[in-house]
Amino acid sequence: MDAERLVAVLVMLVICSIIHGADAENRHVFLNWEVSYAVRAPLGVAKRVITINGRFPGPLLNLTTNDVAHVNVVNALDEPFLLTWNGLQMRRNSWNDGVAGTNCGIPPGQNWTYVFQAKDEVGSFFYRPSLGLHAAAGGHGPVRVNNRPVVAVPFARPDGGELDVLIGDWYNMETKVRRASPPICSTAVSTIKCTVNVICVWLEQRMREHLDRGRDLPSPDGILINGLGPYQADIRFEPGRTYRLRVSNVGARTSLSFRIQGHKLLLVEAEGTYTQQRHYASLDVHAGQSLSVLVVADQQPRPYYMVVSSLFVQPELFGVANVLYSNSNNSGEQRPPPGRAPLDGASSHNGYGRSMEQARTVRTNLTCGGPRPNPQGSFRYGRINVTRTLLLRNGDDQIAGRRRCTVNGVSFADAATPLKLADRLGVAGVFAVVSGAPEARRRPALGTAVIDARYRDFVQVVFENPLPSLQTWHLDGYSFFVAGMGWGKWTPNARSTYNLVDAIYRSTVQVYPASWTAVFVSLDNEGIWNLRSQDLGRRYLGQETYIRVSQGTSEVPDPRDELPMPSNALLCGKAKPSKLGRA
Repeated sequence: MDAERLVAVLVMLVICSIIHGADAENRHVFLNWEVSYAVRAPLGVAKRVITINGRFPGPLLNLTTNDVAHVNVVNALDEPFLLTWNGLQMRRNSWNDGVAGTNCGIPPGQNWTYVFQAKDEVGSFFYRPSLGLHAAAGGHGPVRVNNRPVVAVPFARPDGGELDVLIGDWYNMETKVRRASPPICSTAVSTIKCTVNVICVWLEQRMREHLDRGRDLPSPDGILINGLGPYQADIRFEPGRTYRLRVSNVGARTSLSFRIQGHKLLLVEAEGTYTQQRHYASLDVHAGQSLSVLVVADQQPRPYYMVVSSLFVQPELFGVANVLYSNSNNSGEQRPPPGRAPLDGASSHNGYGRSMEQARTVRTNLTCGGPRPNPQGSFRYGRINVTRTLLLRNGDDQIAGRRRCTVNGVSFADAATPLKLADRLGVAGVFAVVSGAPEARRRPALGTAVIDARYRDFVQVVFENPLPSLQTWHLDGYSFFVAGMGWGKWTPNARSTYNLVDAIYRSTVQVYPASWTAVFVSLDNEGIWNLRSQDLGRRYLGQETYIRVSQGTSEVPDPRDELPMPSNALLCGKAKPSKLGRA
């Protein structure tokens, strides 16, 4: 074995030994996913979508706390591709986060294997594409992280089982620019396939060109439930049984209201945190958010509807699934008449106040365990001194004659070299460090902005939204305590209104129009982590940044704090094989 291969093997052994630790019970899950295009028409209009192993949505990633996942992604698309794991914390491992600032895209026709551990995590999450506008074309799927058998769950095991419910807005317009001319239908045999291609080409360029002109995405064309249009998806209930529904909003931008006709929703978990249990008639699920509810099939055994409606956009849109009870005489299911869903009682388009009040009722269950047996309330965040406050103000600005979305006046521009690679390999000039606060004299500009933060600091992050539309923010690598929300501009005096006892601990949070949201985060996970808008169009136009969490030295981090660079790391941009000693 030559020296280079020996070094690579030794690095992988170190990584495996650190990930696995001394606990021989850690399970390894090996998956092979092929990412490819397919044509689907969930709303009756043919569109090229992204599938995983031919499925839309993609397959379930089903893990248990501390499992190690090995996900080999084969890219059969005609452009680079990455998956990111929305809500999974990737402890010590931003190398596998799957965004443009940490990873080179997987080239067409090649593969790359993600290796990560669901370390000290439980909950409901999802994966999705992260490059460009891929997320608007599918490629998403559910993620479950289950409790270990030795850790009690704060509710009886649902005797009806668990169901993944992926909801989201849908655009018929295509996401990818294609310059090829549409084919000509010359034979009867090819007419159907050719017609689909013509429709796809007709839709091409619309989404990207729309955004490149500096315009917001229009209202979506509809709402999907598990990749299907209205009245196409079936949810099956057995009378008297209880079901856990893991609900995720995987859409491009739209906040959604989720409800089931005639049934109460008992909220039990939100993005890895068990909640105080409370019944709701409907729940708001903003873009990128996940939650779990328990539903008891305690109604008369007849057809019902699951209704998902858009919030704060016009016209109001509805996704509808059929809820089918099996008959008491076991003769089968009663199917509802199509198009009869009760769409009355729909949420108000202007109900921001109602939505904020509901958000304040979602709180952490302090007495139950989470991924570990110790109570979730053991970490008393309200008693910890804040070492730093970041104030992040989103905006719309004109830069070089075009509208861009900004954070503190900077519109993020992706670099050819992932920031994580540049940082580790000492490649200069790839990104610029910014303060993490608005600067009065700064003119709006493009930039590859990174906020420096010290490992183990306890930081307050204030998201300030002066715009008339709701914003949703997500931080990779972490969850945070959603301590406060309020109208107008944030001031330090707002702390008197914070929830310092049982705030929900999650990774995606909404910021209402002309308002602010304050969160607390303990920076105990070294790496470079993406902080982004969950509005796909706004992120595409620059509303994101990165936070570099480090100990402030130029030395390679201790593997106990951050894992070594994977030996299979893809290189691109200024990150050359020569910098790693590769041939």
